[in-house]
Amino acid sequence: MTKFLFSEIENAFMYVASAMYGMNSAVLCKDTGKILYRSDMAGINEIEDEDDLDWDQCIEIPHKNDLGLGRNLVFEFVEEHLPDDYDRVRQIFRGRGAYSSYKTLLERRGLLKKWYDTENSREEQVLRKWCKENEIELDG
Repeated sequence: MTKFLFSEIENAFMYVASAMYGMNSAVLCKDTGKILYRSDMAGINEIEDEDDLDWDQCIEIPHKNDLGLGRNLVFEFVEEHLPDDYDRVRQIFRGRGAYSSYKTLLERRGLLKKWYDTENSREEQVLRKWCKENEIELDG
């Protein structure tokens, strides 16, 4: 089995998570060691030759929402660090531009760096667990 650098998996994860759910995707091919990308927004499709892929050896890189790292993480963070603003954050996430407004609130409260640190730490932890569950061997 091919070993993958965690940074390669993490980059693919960030690519998938950088757009709305379903707009970007990445497929990890365990047998070839390649990660193939597709983006509806950018017109990228490296998965064109689907017939040549051994789909039994491929796995789609998850979106952050698949791993509970979207709003779930936001509200977990708010419960711990901003309990008095919980209802306010719920209201923020009912509208457009929620993450931007949320980060503005965090900046005003002096918690933006703590949010980024928490988000990065949790993403790495959950992504490594996902790799293990999917028998993706990591090298680093």
